[in-house]
Amino acid sequence: MNAASSPLLWLASRSPRRGELLEQLGVRFARIDVEVDESCLDAEAPADYVRRVALLKAATPRADGDERVILAADTCVSVGGEIFGKPRDFTDAKRMLRCLSGRWHTVYTAVVLSAPQAPPEVAAVATRVEFVILDDALIAAYWGSGEPADKAGAYGIQGLGGALVRGIEGSYSAVVGLPLAETRALLDGAGVRHALSGGLSQS
Repeated sequence: MNAASSPLLWLASRSPRRGELLEQLGVRFARIDVEVDESCLDAEAPADYVRRVALLKAATPRADGDERVILAADTCVSVGGEIFGKPRDFTDAKRMLRCLSGRWHTVYTAVVLSAPQAPPEVAAVATRVEFVILDDALIAAYWGSGEPADKAGAYGIQGLGGALVRGIEGSYSAVVGLPLAETRALLDGAGVRHALSGGLSQS
């Protein structure tokens, strides 16, 4: 399959980080702007939450003959079963970062690929991350950088937030927002060409 015959991937996300990761994979894509309700359901488990929201993002209505291949993803941070999304303000971010301070937490990411005339395919990843101890001055300085405001769990591991991380067990790219190994396998299944197409098996 050459690049011209490969279906164009549509990314149902405004996240610049997910776009950068797809570019890293060498994927030809365009964006769909989607708005979904990201509120948690009562007693919803973090893994169920990211799966449900990613499926909602991928569920763009299709007209007859619509051949779009759509990729969507969702990420959350969880400590003790509590789901941390994007902070509402500094007070909310400070609460989250205090909870993460000096301990392990889990980052859940679900990726959904929706191809025409096929059920959506879902890949889910859980990664454990350990933080250093954060004092109030460090939390305030990090918030002042502007980075935490639009990040699940009020930090970005790919930016300044990486200096708060002591250890990681699992997929780094999933913490950023898109697990690359699992995404590559989904793209292969849909025939979407990328930089490693034909180079590796999906096993």
